[in-house]
Formats: sequence, structure tokens, C-alpha cells
Amino acid sequence: MARQNTIADGMSALKNAADGGKPSVIIEPAGKLLGAMFRIMQDSGYITGFEYLDDGRGGQFLVQLNGRINRCGAISPRYNVPLADLEYWETQFLPGKNFGVLILSTSKGVMTHEQARKEGVGGLLLGYVY
Repeated sequence: MARQNTIADGMSALKNAADGGKPSVIIEPAGKLLGAMFRIMQDSGYITGFEYLDDGRGGQFLVQLNGRINRCGAISPRYNVPLADLEYWETQFLPGKNFGVLILSTSKGVMTHEQARKEGVGGLLLGYVY
């Protein structure tokens, strides 16, 4: 099966494993962008950790879950969001103020919407988690 959106597939597998109460999940193929998103989720406390496994093909991520994910997903299409419009998108994808994170790809790297606000940059919306 040809993969269309590896970020959407990865976030979907993550949510399904979290809903099933699994302690870990293997997500493939591994990509730098997905790895950066997992790093943000780890820093925000939504996953315990993750590691890259080389399978000789596209690679895999073994993600350790901690039961804190209520919902996560990829945002498609990847909207280009100026700094001024960040609050609008928070209300679209997150259930409440200061609850959950939007993950953006900016000119200063992949970061949360809060970090983007502090840095004063906008970017492309990749996904969300809460």
C-alpha cells in the first residue's frame, strides 16, 4: 500500500494505540518531521519517549506511551499560519485555553504554538495533541 501522508498515518497509529491502552507502538516509516513532532510530544509530557529503529527500509519509531494522549492528529492541508492568526487555529483544533499543543514547522524549526508565539514566528500547521 502506498502511503500518502506519513504524518497522518503516524498520528493515527499513535492515537489508536493510546485508545487501546497499549504501553508502546511501532510507527513506520520514520521521518525527520515525525521525529521532531515526537520530540515535542515528549517535551510536553504526552509520550514517555521514542527511539529510531533501523529496519533496512524506511526505518521505524518505537514510541513509549504514558496514557496522557486524549486525542492527536495531523492537520491536512498544512495551513500557513501567520503569528496573528495563531489564536484562531488554537480554537479550531484544541478543546480549551492552555490545554494541548499545536505543532508547527517554522523557519526556526519545528515547535509548539506557544514557542512560536515567544519567538514571534508563524509557520505551517502540522498537527495537534491534547
